[in-house]
Amino acid sequence: MIASDSILNTWNRFNDFPMETLTKVWFYHQGSVKKQRDVSLMREHREQFGMSGNCFDLALWLLDEFKRDGIEAYPIGHNLGTEEAHAAVIALNEKGERFLCDLGDQWLNPILIDTQSPDYSNEKLDGFFPAAGVQVQAHAEGTEILYHRPNGKVSKQVFQTERIEMDTFLKAAEHSQHMIKNHPLLECRIPYQSETAHWEFYNWESFLSTTKGLMKDSKLETVSEWAERIHGKTGYNEAILIEILKHYRSIQA
Repeated sequence: MIASDSILNTWNRFNDFPMETLTKVWFYHQGSVKKQRDVSLMREHREQFGMSGNCFDLALWLLDEFKRDGIEAYPIGHNLGTEEAHAAVIALNEKGERFLCDLGDQWLNPILIDTQSPDYSNEKLDGFFPAAGVQVQAHAEGTEILYHRPNGKVSKQVFQTERIEMDTFLKAAEHSQHMIKNHPLLECRIPYQSETAHWEFYNWESFLSTTKGLMKDSKLETVSEWAERIHGKTGYNEAILIEILKHYRSIQA
C-alpha cells in the first residue's frame, strides 16, 4: 500500500506544508484579478513568508513537482465549484498503479487505491493519516476511505478518482480562491512524542489530534497571541499573520 520511493521523494518535500485558508484571504486583497496563484508565485511566497495555501494550491504545486520529477500524475476532486470543493492528486508508480496523494487533508503518506493490485490490502492501516487508521475500499463513484479514530468512531469519505482536465481544474481552483469563509482555518502535521500528529486552528480554537485522542490548547484572546502560536507551529511570517487575522476579526464583527 506504500508508494514507490520516487513518489515519496517528491511527496516528502511537502511534509511541513500546512493546508490553510489564511493565504487565500491575504492574496485576495493584494489586488490581482486572478486569485489562483501560479506555482512560481507560491514558491516565492513560501520563501518570503513561509506560506503554503489551500487544497487547490497544494494540489497544483504537488503536480508541478511530480512533473519536474518525471512522475505521471493528475488532479482529482469532488464538489468542484461549491463551498465543499476538495482537491487532491493521483500519482502513478512504475507499474501504472494509482496512489492517492492528499495534502489538502494533510495525509502523512500517499496510499495505493487500486484494489486489483497484488499489493492491495483491505486491512486497517496506520502510518497514512494522522491520529487514525485507514481502510481503502472500492466504491461505485471511485474510492472509499474509512477513518478509524482512537475513540472507536469510524468516518467515511468517497474520493472521485477520475482524471480532471487541467482547464476544468483551474476554473474550479479560481472559483475556490474567490470564496472567502468567515472562519480562519489552518491544519498541519507536527511531531508529537513518537508519532506525527495533526494540529488544527479553526475559528479561534486550536487542538492536537493524536493516536491517544484530542488535546485542546489553552484559549487565547488577542490576534497577536494567535499569530505567535500559529507562527510557532508553521514558521509563517508573524506580521502577515496579524494582518490576516485582523481581517477575519473584522468580517466576524
